[in-house]
Amino acid sequence: MDLKLHDIVEMKKEHPCGSRHWEVLRVGMDLKLRCCGCGHEVMAPRRKLEKSIKRMITEEESI
Repeated sequence: MDLKLHDIVEMKKEHPCGSRHWEVLRVGMDLKLRCCGCGHEVMAPRRKLEKSIKRMITEEESI
């Protein structure tokens, strides 16, 4: 999956705050994501996070 900085992704499962949207903050072997609902930041291996991503949100959809 081609992820870039500041992309918004929708995850399969909800975060406890109720949001499914996350912003990509760091790209590499590990990914760092920030919840768009509460601001919680998570860093995890790329393989694990790529499995839990449902889709990427485009600019038109987020406006």
